[in-house]
Amino acid sequence: MLNKEKLTQKYGNYTGYEILSYCDHTILKQDAKWEDVKRICDEGMMGKTASVCISPSYVKQAFEYTENKLPICTVVGFPNGYMTTKTKAFETADAVKNGAREIDMVINIGHLKNKKYDELLDDIKAVKEACSGKLLKVIIETCLLTDDEKRKMCEIVINGGAEYIKTSTGFSTNGATLHDAKLMVDECQGKIKVKAAGGIKTIDDAVNYLDIGVSRLGTSSLIKLFG
Repeated sequence: MLNKEKLTQKYGNYTGYEILSYCDHTILKQDAKWEDVKRICDEGMMGKTASVCISPSYVKQAFEYTENKLPICTVVGFPNGYMTTKTKAFETADAVKNGAREIDMVINIGHLKNKKYDELLDDIKAVKEACSGKLLKVIIETCLLTDDEKRKMCEIVINGGAEYIKTSTGFSTNGATLHDAKLMVDECQGKIKVKAAGGIKTIDDAVNYLDIGVSRLGTSSLIKLFG
């Protein structure tokens, strides 16, 4: 159960409820059982989180369980991003059919390193089309990129029609940093929103990201702090 007193308390400029409204409450562990996903869904509904982010294999079951009471988010091309565009588009269409309202896709990082910018753009556009109007977040895995590559990806994601650019999968060498999130917020200039994910474990972490203009937080830890 969540603690109402903690949820209504102010943390910087935000109440606990407001902080959770920015959160994609996440479980993407390979060994997650249905009871784990169900718990995440229950907590998401209680805390009124922005979404629950779960693996594709649980989307249909979670959608039916939550009865459309909160958005179901899932991942595509996860966590490495090097699948073909057709594969990512198929994954996306299948997830949407099963009830996903938000898609977090991973870019092909090799394409970025090889400066194959048109291929990156086509990849994002194909997944966006397969979203059938559902929200798309594009994960660029900032820990593997230079600052110039991060800026370039902001441009490409904007042109690809996604709603969000996202820092990290949480499965690579590092997660979000305030430096990367601020760089992306500044570069995107409000044209798309920024999601920070990976390593957001405290309420102070959440407040710091929100204060620099991040619009969504991917975290598996935060909601427990309001229990």
